[in-house]
Amino acid sequence: MKISLITFLLSTLFYFSSPKKDWSSVDSDKGNPNDSLHISSPFPIKMGTVSEAYIAEKRHFIDSFYNKNINSPFYSGAFIVVKNGRVLYEDYRGYSNARTGQKIDKNTPIHLASVSKVLTCTAILRLVQQDNIMLDQKVTDWLPKFPYKETTIRILLNHRSGLPHYANFPGMMKKRWNKKKILSNQDVLDLLVQNKFRLRTPNNTHFDYCNTNYIILALIIEKATGLNYRQAMQELVFKPLGMTNSFVFNYDTDRETACKSYRGSTIFPWDQFDDLYGDKNIYSTPRDLVKFDLGTYSPDFIKPELLQEAYFGYSAGHVAKPIKDYGLGMRMRFLPPNNEKMIYHNGWWHGNNTSFVPVKKDTVTVVCLGNKYSNRPYSTLSMVSSLFYKKKTEIETPVPTELELSE
Repeated sequence: MKISLITFLLSTLFYFSSPKKDWSSVDSDKGNPNDSLHISSPFPIKMGTVSEAYIAEKRHFIDSFYNKNINSPFYSGAFIVVKNGRVLYEDYRGYSNARTGQKIDKNTPIHLASVSKVLTCTAILRLVQQDNIMLDQKVTDWLPKFPYKETTIRILLNHRSGLPHYANFPGMMKKRWNKKKILSNQDVLDLLVQNKFRLRTPNNTHFDYCNTNYIILALIIEKATGLNYRQAMQELVFKPLGMTNSFVFNYDTDRETACKSYRGSTIFPWDQFDDLYGDKNIYSTPRDLVKFDLGTYSPDFIKPELLQEAYFGYSAGHVAKPIKDYGLGMRMRFLPPNNEKMIYHNGWWHGNNTSFVPVKKDTVTVVCLGNKYSNRPYSTLSMVSSLFYKKKTEIETPVPTELELSE
């Protein structure tokens, strides 16, 4: 009892004395739109209040972890931890454009890399909810020339199609590859149709993470809505959730204004894959991703049974105690000792390293977006496992390599 009282007093002391941020302007967790530390959803959601003691306790741990594992001269980006819409901790540092001195702040959209897949998947699920498409519908129903007749929308979403990676197309083609051509999603489909590449694994037999799957999904979204992917994402996801700082990158118009990505002090150059979308190329902010996660708690945005489809593991069912799995647009880890399931998605593209971790059992959202090549954002998985799950040992932090492209 005495130890608990001391712990509470120390946490409270830290809460009121922390020099890093002014948290004292918040009155209470009542969804006040003028409360800069409360993020709300346009959809009705029932969530409890967050006590000051809870905030103080969690913030102490988060601050210690963040400054030890993420915050450094090698990190540039945006970080947030939110419970029930109440910000427990956030920080922004570095530059969206070092040349002009433009700093990153809460309104700076950063390239999500493969976290974009989570949003692409959600657009598909919204179309399923609207009875526009079906998860087990054949891809050829929407793209008749698609050469792999047994592949379904679900199989694209869970990476069991066996499709070849578009970055590997050059080595698989007999014709000379044009390195100067900026590829479109339609180009990727056309190359599949023209070359009929051999599948890496038979359809729906193995998990093989492949960006090509989500290139094709974006084309299906366009066919199903009659809109281009940029407009469709606005109508299906961004506008309904009030994600006002989110957009799909346009190679022709956004290269000068979009947040840059860096390796050290050098800007990553654009390449021929930078106009492809669905697998990547969504820019957003941590606060907008919190709005997205909050929306998933409302059946008015997406039905719970569809979310369960997304959070179901499709590749590790035969393993008694799996370590990893993949659902629909969402990764998962099973944490010892009780095999608790943690869902998340990481991303990497050029100098952008990102991590999105929604802790569903605690209605918590953790987001770390970096625009300076570093594996530090991925350490958020260890923080989440230690703070919100029973696992106390660190999760191995993945190190991106040039061969991974978009994680």
